[in-house]
Amino acid sequence: MTWLGHFGFSYVGLTFLLMLWVPNSLWARRLPAGYDPSSESKALLVFERAGQVLCTASILLFRDYNPRSLEPWTAWLFASASLMALYEIFWVRYFRSNRTVFDFYRSLWGIPAPGATLPVAAFLLLGIYGKVIWLTASSIILGVGHVGIHMQHINNMNESKDAS
Repeated sequence: MTWLGHFGFSYVGLTFLLMLWVPNSLWARRLPAGYDPSSESKALLVFERAGQVLCTASILLFRDYNPRSLEPWTAWLFASASLMALYEIFWVRYFRSNRTVFDFYRSLWGIPAPGATLPVAAFLLLGIYGKVIWLTASSIILGVGHVGIHMQHINNMNESKDAS
């Protein structure tokens, strides 16, 4: 099969994107108390935005993420889906909380910045499962920006706590 044979719609990709977009849309309507994006690094924002566009395109345009058969390689898909399930748990916990910056950035079962690390890691593993270098590389670009921004917010939050 030529590389052109890999193009096609991915329903797994669409499912992952919906799992990402729906809670983020709800979050954007009511930002957490104390959230201030004004100090975000412009360089990290460029990585984040580029990663978002590249991930969205590559997750929808390659059919390689759709399950083929149950084989040992499918463990990558299960691991990726498990991370997305944890991501949904993160959102449930957040929406049931007081919706403060602390609630948004606190770790989930030892996973730091789960709102950033879980979807990035899930996309990375999905890229590995599908053997699609474009999603794998896009996930790394997204991770540099998205996780970097979240860690920047956590550091700022901790500094302001220490100052008070």
